[in-house]
Amino acid sequence: MSLSTCSDDPPAPIRLNGRVLIHPWDEATREEWRDLLRTVDFGQLIAAGREHAYPVVVPTHFLYYGADEIWLHLARPNPVWQVIGKNPHVVLAVIADYTYVEAAWNADEGVPPEHGVPTSYYTGVQFRCHAEIVDDPEGKLRILTAQLRHLEPVGTSRVPPSADIETDRRLLPGIRGLRLSIESVQAKMKYGGNKSPEQRASIAEHLTQRDAPMDIAARDHLLRRGEK
Repeated sequence: MSLSTCSDDPPAPIRLNGRVLIHPWDEATREEWRDLLRTVDFGQLIAAGREHAYPVVVPTHFLYYGADEIWLHLARPNPVWQVIGKNPHVVLAVIADYTYVEAAWNADEGVPPEHGVPTSYYTGVQFRCHAEIVDDPEGKLRILTAQLRHLEPVGTSRVPPSADIETDRRLLPGIRGLRLSIESVQAKMKYGGNKSPEQRASIAEHLTQRDAPMDIAARDHLLRRGEK
């Protein structure tokens, strides 16, 4: 949860981008979120359907394929297929490089550290997509081959999936592929964009010293985006 302090200054404009609140200083560029997907390939597929009280949420690896497509595969028994069959509009959500900024660190100039307000730093990207189910064997093998090429270490002994390999041929009917056509992207990088250069430098130093998981990645975003 992020809290904000009060100010006598008029509030800055707020961009309401669908259901994601993105302040102007937190909006990620296309280059930023595409760069993220070079290393982040795990997220949550969210399918709402039409008759379910709650959406189906599936943690999964995925492959950002080209400029406007995402590929993945899931087990055939997964309940998400029934939901997608009723409504092919889905969201793939990714969270990366998140950390907690302690209250004292985040105190504005003139505010005692013990009165500071904590916040969270994070990258959040939501892809709104149209889902196409892939059931033909050649289509599924193409998705599997692309994902293995992306995920397996360089020099791996695993050969490309093939219907000529007995284990692949036997297991292939147990999965279904998904091609997600990206219709819109909501990308947020919340890293102190509304803070002064001095405050950003101070928070960056605290993150360096604490060095908890993802602190350094968050610090790098904080400093890089502050240069804009």
